[in-house]
Amino acid sequence: MIADIGYGLSFLAYMVLLLLLLTVRKSGLAKHLLVLGTMVTMVWSLGFVSIIAGPVNINYLFTADILKQLVWLLFIASCLRNDFENIWQVLARPATFFILLPPVLTLLIPTLIPVTQSWYYFMLTVMSLEILILLEVMYRQAGSNQWTYKPLVLYLGTAHLFEFVMYTNATMVNQVEIGYIAARGYIYLLLTPLLVIAMRRIKHWGIDIFISRDVVLHSSLLLVAGIYLFCMALIGYAINYFGGSWGATVQLVLIVMSLVLLATLILSNSFRTKIKVFITKHFFANQFDYRIEWVKLTQALSTETENLPQVYCNALKGFLGAINYDQGMLVKVSTMDVEEVGHRNIDNLNSAEAKLVRQLTHYCNKTAWLIDFDEFQIKPFNYSDLQLDREALKACRFQLALPIFKADKVWGFALLAQSEGELVSLNWEVRDYLTAVTDQVATYILHNEAAMTVAENAQFAAFNRMSAFVLHDLKNVSAQIDLILCNAEQHKSNPEFIEDTFETLHYTKARMDKMLRQLTDKKIDKVGLDSAEKLSSIISTVIDSKCQQLLPLPTMKKIEEAAVVVDPEKFANVVYHLISNAQQATPDDGAVTVQLELDHESNRQLVRIEDTGCGMDQTFIKQRLFKPFDTTKGNAGMGIGAFDARNYMESIGGKLFVTSVVGEGTCFTLAFPLD
Repeated sequence: MIADIGYGLSFLAYMVLLLLLLTVRKSGLAKHLLVLGTMVTMVWSLGFVSIIAGPVNINYLFTADILKQLVWLLFIASCLRNDFENIWQVLARPATFFILLPPVLTLLIPTLIPVTQSWYYFMLTVMSLEILILLEVMYRQAGSNQWTYKPLVLYLGTAHLFEFVMYTNATMVNQVEIGYIAARGYIYLLLTPLLVIAMRRIKHWGIDIFISRDVVLHSSLLLVAGIYLFCMALIGYAINYFGGSWGATVQLVLIVMSLVLLATLILSNSFRTKIKVFITKHFFANQFDYRIEWVKLTQALSTETENLPQVYCNALKGFLGAINYDQGMLVKVSTMDVEEVGHRNIDNLNSAEAKLVRQLTHYCNKTAWLIDFDEFQIKPFNYSDLQLDREALKACRFQLALPIFKADKVWGFALLAQSEGELVSLNWEVRDYLTAVTDQVATYILHNEAAMTVAENAQFAAFNRMSAFVLHDLKNVSAQIDLILCNAEQHKSNPEFIEDTFETLHYTKARMDKMLRQLTDKKIDKVGLDSAEKLSSIISTVIDSKCQQLLPLPTMKKIEEAAVVVDPEKFANVVYHLISNAQQATPDDGAVTVQLELDHESNRQLVRIEDTGCGMDQTFIKQRLFKPFDTTKGNAGMGIGAFDARNYMESIGGKLFVTSVVGEGTCFTLAFPLD
């Protein structure tokens, strides 16, 4: 009875495998030989079920085993090379002749001369050993494909190693042990999954066995049920054996409870769903090739964009390409409105769809779920607490709604539809995949929106900065006009004063024209007329024309000088601001000195503006000196003189150095590169 159960189960397993092979549409030598080997093994298993085939005699055992070995040897011979197109090419090889010679001789020789049972034992041992040797050869020559052939080698190797041990033992004792015969059915049954794995791994066979997820699910549940009931039966038996008079009662209670619990598990939708997801995750290939899909999404999002509408168009293209849909719309939601920002192959959002989007916003803020409108109409219980207008659903043209988040709040939705072709079902894998796609696209959208905002703010900042510089220059112009007016009553009859006044007004008009040009162009004029200049002449002009109002009067010392390429007007402004700051920081009896010298080691022209004023500490220099609009002069200053000086020096490849000691003075060093 035990042997019959084993062989019966083996028969059923190989029958199922045979049916699966027959469903493979692609034909080929591997498929035909596998069909033959599976069919022979199936019939071989059935032949050992005594209830059907009757008691097994020794001659039947020999014949059945030899034919099975013959078929599998032929199959192994075809696997030694992968370029066979038909069976005749396999049989035409001299190696095949020697491979098939032992089983053929074992069948033919007894018809010609009488042989003993030991002859069969010996030849079946030789055939099993031959298969093991051929498997070793096949595995070694597989090279880098050994991983794909490993399940096949394990299947045939384990089965025929058992056959080898069985017939070696029979050769020694001159009879087959009944235990080996009884165990073979179970061994071939347990080895069947290895053959299935081999069929899926070895791609050039062209065999792609498909097993429905539902079939695996129900088979798994039946297996779980069987194990569960078996464990309960063992517990009940143990209690019945050790429990005395009350054992039967406890056993009955346990059986009833186990049946109730088992029925609850099998009928539970959540339990079945978890089991199905587990099986799909761990036993089936992914629905998507994520490497290809991610490259495709990256290409869709890497298109150059100049404005937000193009950004939204690329984002929608990424969503549609991810699942090969052809219609869609990208909408942005706010407190009061739903704004359509992009669409493809579909008209504008209708009122019913806008209503659905508003209803989904509150739900997705709490759950972050992807919504399948079709699934919701059929299985609303899958979307707990979601309430959608049924009439609006009838007018909705979309299947999927994918929420896009910004700071944990719904920014908008990607509404997707398919005009032709298969619709995507939101199983666990598709949800995980689309969630990853949505996160990537959301990052792309929000990054570009932020970049556009930063660009706009930068334009306003540039305009404000330009205005600050214009205001700074206006204050200087105003100071010059004030100086003229203050001296007009006293010197208006002096021709030299009149000449200096007109010269100052001419300079003032030039400054005003430049400021008006800056305001008209709405940008800072950064490009001046650079030319090679001797800096001493520019500094002398600045000192004589602009720095005579304050004490102490600056002095210039020229040690060594070379021509430097600068914008004379811009350099004059920088020098004026630094000298003016030095004068304001120095008492009237102090000194402000401008010194020019060459640094031959670094090939630079140095201009040092040194004072004996109050000085600055290092914290002030690091944190406040070059910070724009931060001033210690109150309303009298703008706080951009030092900032402007440093930026100008850096713009021409130079450097501004500052050294200062509190109570002793400060030295600004302008280092200009020499050609």
